[in-house]
This record gives sequence, C-alpha cells and structure tokens, in this order.
Amino acid sequence: MPDLIYKLCFYVPDTHLEQVKTAVFAAGAGHIGNYDCCAFQVRGEGQFRPLDGSQPFLGQQGEVEVVSEYRVETIVTEASLQAAISALRLAHPYEEPAIDLFRLEPLPA
Repeated sequence: MPDLIYKLCFYVPDTHLEQVKTAVFAAGAGHIGNYDCCAFQVRGEGQFRPLDGSQPFLGQQGEVEVVSEYRVETIVTEASLQAAISALRLAHPYEEPAIDLFRLEPLPA
C-alpha cells in the first residue's frame, strides 16, 4: 500500500521564507517523482492581534499587526509528516504559526 500524501500549507513572513522552506525540505517534504524542494508560494498580507500572555515575534499585545507573508504549499508523505511539521515549527519565528494540512487522494490512472 503506498504511503499517504498530504498537502502542507503554511504562512511565513518574508524574512523567514527561505529558512522555513529549507527546514521543511530537509525533513522530507517537497518530493514529487524525481524532483525535490517542490513548492508553490504566493505573497500576501496576514494579520493578527497578540493577546495577553502572548510573546509575539512582531507587533504589540492588543494591537492588530499586518504583515507581508508568503503562503507556501508543498507535499509530504505520511512517513515524513511529523518531522516536517516539527521542523516547520522550530524554524518559524511565530509563536503559533498558521498551518493547514490536507490529505490528498491518488490521481486516477
């Protein structure tokens, strides 16, 4: 039975884009056939408001912060999933990075 494949999507500020991608790829994400470091990225704006008890990388508690960020999508096998997510969290500057995970269905033959 083939390994399950997931799409891993995360948001990262411009300043840490390459650092986080490198960590995720080193943990096994981004392989498609005979290629590695495969990803799609698009720039946009993210926003958040740090609440009491937070330790924000950017911004001040109680104030809305708008940040130029990238949305990065890559794929990862189930075997590499935990390592990729752990690497993402360790390399990411945010206390709570936004991460989406989608299980993919095999393509029809």
